Amino acid sequence: MLTTDFVNGAPNWLDVGAPDLDGARAFYGGLLGWRFESAGPGSGGYGFFRLDGRTVAGGMRCGPEQGPPAWTLYFRSEDAAATAEAVEQAHGQVLFGPVDVLGQGHMAVLADQAGVRFGVWQPGRTQGVDVVNAPGALCWAELHTADIAAAAAFYHRVLGLETSGVSFPGGTYTCVNPEGAGEDAMFGGMVPLARPGDEPYWLPYFEVEDTDAVVAGAEELGGAVSAPAMTVEGVGRIARLTDPYGARFGVIRSASGQA
Repeated sequence: MLTTDFVNGAPNWLDVGAPDLDGARAFYGGLLGWRFESAGPGSGGYGFFRLDGRTVAGGMRCGPEQGPPAWTLYFRSEDAAATAEAVEQAHGQVLFGPVDVLGQGHMAVLADQAGVRFGVWQPGRTQGVDVVNAPGALCWAELHTADIAAAAAFYHRVLGLETSGVSFPGGTYTCVNPEGAGEDAMFGGMVPLARPGDEPYWLPYFEVEDTDAVVAGAEELGGAVSAPAMTVEGVGRIARLTDPYGARFGVIRSASGQA
């Protein structure tokens, strides 16, 4: 499971880009109870979404030249520059950076071999988000991709991620954990795209107290439902949504009762 004792390869940050940051603030504030706080002068408008005073994500305005509105998931790296180099060697791309971020850490925005955008964060003064697994916070991440074997090889090469298969009625789910951390440190999975030709992407999931209420709230606030609420035995009640600008995310009321 995710923890804030971040190890190399584990998700330690995420942010959303939207063409209307005020609109995104209103949407996520109304849906998940987040409050936005600017990172201050020199941040280019970047800021932090906070819940009960703890940082759960970042947010920024993005223009058409920066790609479509989306959530970007960042993974811990002890050397962002070395990881960026490894990505290029593995036939991925370096989209931005690596750069120092006001002494808080070093970051780079990258793309995997299939073009899926992700980032790495090399901690400085900031290790990562302040909370995971609690209601309103990141609790899982899923890579939707056309070629799971190729994706597993890529992320193992550049981040050391390990995969394992979990059987369920009708198939096998590919789970992901940091190198050497074991299955107890699983933070996500890899799943095939719903339709051939769809765009691959990383999907963050946020823990919620009532999946159905959040789904209804997302629609009322201008978002949309891409996969309706459903119960997965032993996992929880999940749904996949988009915000008013098209950024994808999921929500889950975990069966474990963490929420």
